[in-house]
Amino acid sequence: MADITIYTTRFCPYCVRAKRLLDSKQVSYHEIPVDSDNEQRQIMMERSKGHTVPQIFINDEHVGGCDELYALESAGQLDQRLGLSDA
Repeated sequence: MADITIYTTRFCPYCVRAKRLLDSKQVSYHEIPVDSDNEQRQIMMERSKGHTVPQIFINDEHVGGCDELYALESAGQLDQRLGLSDA
């Protein structure tokens, strides 16, 4: 199973959508809210080179945001990245 980290804010619809997809895959993830945590937001920006949320990492590899996560799903690559398939 993959190690998944997702940086989020409380009222971000893209964060909700990304978490919904991960939940549908029944995988666990480490959610780091950056709403009022400037230190974690800084870490997120340094790791991802981005400032928007969500920022998603699978096994320490930066995937991107919600659109990129759904693109992996559409391309049939997400399950493999998540360690759900051998393909």
